[in-house]
Amino acid sequence: MGKPVGTEGPRAGGKPLKVGIIGCGKIVGQYLASFRRLPDVELVAVADLDASRAQDVAKDYGEGARALGVEELLAADDVDLVLNLTIPAAHAEVALAAIAAGKHVYGEKPLAATTAEAHGVLEAAREAGVIVGCAPDTVLGTGIQTARKAIDDGLIGAPVAATATMVTPGHERWHPNPDFYYVPGGGPLLDMGPYYVSALVTLLGPVVSVIGAASHTRSERVIGSGPRAGEKIPVTTDTHVTGVLMHESGALSTLVMSFDAVQTNSPNIEIHGSLGTLAVSDPNHFDGDTRLFRLGGTEWETLPVSAGYVDSGRGYGIADLARSLADAGPGEEPRAGGTLAFHVLDVMESLLRSAGTGRAEPVVSRAERPRPVALQNLSQREREDSLST
Repeated sequence: MGKPVGTEGPRAGGKPLKVGIIGCGKIVGQYLASFRRLPDVELVAVADLDASRAQDVAKDYGEGARALGVEELLAADDVDLVLNLTIPAAHAEVALAAIAAGKHVYGEKPLAATTAEAHGVLEAAREAGVIVGCAPDTVLGTGIQTARKAIDDGLIGAPVAATATMVTPGHERWHPNPDFYYVPGGGPLLDMGPYYVSALVTLLGPVVSVIGAASHTRSERVIGSGPRAGEKIPVTTDTHVTGVLMHESGALSTLVMSFDAVQTNSPNIEIHGSLGTLAVSDPNHFDGDTRLFRLGGTEWETLPVSAGYVDSGRGYGIADLARSLADAGPGEEPRAGGTLAFHVLDVMESLLRSAGTGRAEPVVSRAERPRPVALQNLSQREREDSLST
């Protein structure tokens, strides 16, 4: 059994958090690119059910990363945290195995396939004394954090409402194997909603109730690319979901997530306040412009970048987790933490449940609004730290 990192923090003595990855699919490359420039994180092992994929990733990454079997990685004493990049249906199973081995866990979104599974993961972590983190960590970048600072600084006055819009005619137009987007557990809300709901909670705070509606316009889709081009696949889940989220603060967010619409001129996220409106960048990206229209103004102004991790990418949530333990001490929830990820999943499940019942549904879980991120470059900060010692 591996050993927990301990309450002294993973960077005690200047040592980085040692990470093992389970799941070497397409997204792993984005994490590897970040790890190469994050001194707080050291990749030591990778594993996949397809051993050849793990071997290819280890060879490509170099720098001491080794390819192991899944059980070998879980038992490795030099793995402090398991990065879970498996398919959503396996998220809970892999997370529980890592926790049982005494490892911290950070997973791709969603935290688990259901809130029931996710609850089991968080309870197991609490009992084991390990930390759970979860994507999306895009909310830690300069795009969402600059908007967060503008709200906190009072530039729009008291937040009143928000809109969040994601529309696309469907992933089957470009994805060679899009089947899982169109079955229960798929759909636009569970696919893209984590980015938008995480951003809304970061900007406006937790959600206490929701009301929603959903539909689907087609019973089948046609694959548009790859070896299966022209093949028809069934649609067994709703592909257009809309709803209203009531935040604990009293602000109301209107959410539209669609695989049925062609295009939109709407900002990805817009925040309305008593003194102005913010147009917020794409929450699926780490950067982007934040624009402000002030009460009595005549035009939009682009705000200077003022908060967030500069030049960040997927995996910065793990570096933030490492710094949370090292700088803030035990008990400090990482910004891209399991409690937030559970709340986001609960909001989405409640919205889909409301779409089925036709009535408002309470959101039972609660997550504190994550701490803001001051403007900083993690790589630059570490370089400055090393030069001063």
